[in-house]
Amino acid sequence: MAANKPQSTKEEILSSIGDIDGLEIMHNQILVGIYMRGAKIGNIFIPEKTQDEDKWQGKVGLVLKKGPLAFRNDNSNDFGGQSVEVGDWVMYRVSDGYSIDISETHCRLLEDVHIKGRISDPSMIY
Repeated sequence: MAANKPQSTKEEILSSIGDIDGLEIMHNQILVGIYMRGAKIGNIFIPEKTQDEDKWQGKVGLVLKKGPLAFRNDNSNDFGGQSVEVGDWVMYRVSDGYSIDISETHCRLLEDVHIKGRISDPSMIY
């Protein structure tokens, strides 16, 4: 198994995934790049096995793309004017997402209704 690419900052995720203009997200789906802690926090080294857990248990992602119907009111959902934009950090329940790798970058596809909130600093949530 290849080593994880760094995914602890917005810049690392965007650099890792590269050009995704040819990727079209459908309906009300949101594509997020999973936030994964770096190999070192302060003076503490994080074991690779612990870092791997972020791929499976990470609850924060960077919005990379939105489907055309994302956050549009319909007969079932009224978003009250709330939405997310590409570049926002969002929280979600892990089991609500579909796990995929794009250009060896760990991502999830989520329905708009499964976004639980927006945060300014992804390291706040574990």
